[in-house]
Amino acid sequence: MEGEQENLGRRIVIAPASSEDTKDIQDVFYKTWLDTYPNAEAGITVDDIEDRYKDAFTEDTLRKRAERISNPPEGEILLVAKENDRTIGLCRVVISDTENRIQAIYVLPEYQGKGIGRKLWEEARKLFDPEKNIHVAVATYNTNAIEFYRRLGFEDTGKRWTDEKLKMKSGSVIPEMEMIINAKEE
Repeated sequence: MEGEQENLGRRIVIAPASSEDTKDIQDVFYKTWLDTYPNAEAGITVDDIEDRYKDAFTEDTLRKRAERISNPPEGEILLVAKENDRTIGLCRVVISDTENRIQAIYVLPEYQGKGIGRKLWEEARKLFDPEKNIHVAVATYNTNAIEFYRRLGFEDTGKRWTDEKLKMKSGSVIPEMEMIINAKEE
């Protein structure tokens, strides 16, 4: 599975991640979190994100991330978008007996709005069981992501929650919402 897109003179390749992509993948996570999640109303600060990623580039963390990329949990697939061998975006999908799930679509801030997230989605969608719903969790205040998923056909289910895994150093927790594409609408 490999997708390709000519984008503003760029050659963007979508492919499964490999352990060689580890440092770039960490960079995508870090920079997109820093650009996306600080929010005064939710009490999430830049310091919270910096704290969350303070060990992201240590040798031990990179080794563990590379190991997970090489041996992902069952049903988990990590796709990357590359330009000139540099990872500029990623999409983690989880396929289970009961559902399809987009765990994350992140694109470096300077590449957002150029169709790369959509291209990652198109490749991810090929992996899903068309008989099962597709779920995604989005920060309730991430209006760009909410609109992106709406354009892809996702609908807000009305479900809201907080997950302690998203608790920051400040004590604030990123509030989430669920969006879904029902299998019957495929």
